[in-house]
Amino acid sequence: MKILLIKDVKSLGKTGEIKEVKDGYGQNFLIAKGFAKRATPEVIEEWKKEQVEIAKRLQEEIDEAKATAKKFDNIVVKITHKIGANGALFGSVTKDEIADELKKQHGIEIDKKEFNIKTAIKSTGLHEVDVKLGHAIHGTLKVEIVGA
Repeated sequence: MKILLIKDVKSLGKTGEIKEVKDGYGQNFLIAKGFAKRATPEVIEEWKKEQVEIAKRLQEEIDEAKATAKKFDNIVVKITHKIGANGALFGSVTKDEIADELKKQHGIEIDKKEFNIKTAIKSTGLHEVDVKLGHAIHGTLKVEIVGA
C-alpha cells in the first residue's frame, strides 16, 4: 500500500514523502493515528497545493516582518516617566509600557514578550530595544524616556 506521510514517523520517513508499507501497518496504524493518508493521485495533488499555500503564507509573514523592521528605523517611541530628585527614574521602564506606547503612537502591535531589553532602562534619554519579529528577523526600536 502506498501512503503519503502527513507527519514525521521515526523509522519510516519525513512529512511529505510517499512510502510503500504493508497494508495492516498503513491502515491500522499510520492512517488510523493520523500520520499518513492513502497516496491516491487526488491526495497527492491536494498535498502539493497545501504546500504551495503554506510557502506563500510563510513568505508573506517574512515580508511583513522585514517591513516592520524597516519601519523601526524611522520611529522613536516617547515615554513619559516619573523621575526622582536625583534625575533617575522611579523603577524602570517595562516591556508593557513600551508595547502600549508603540501601539498608541504608531499603531504597531507587538507582544511584550518579543522585546529584548538587555539592561533595565532606569534613566532618561534615548535607548535602543531589540525586537524579535519572527522568522529570525530582529529590529531595533528607539525609545526616548522623558522625565515628568
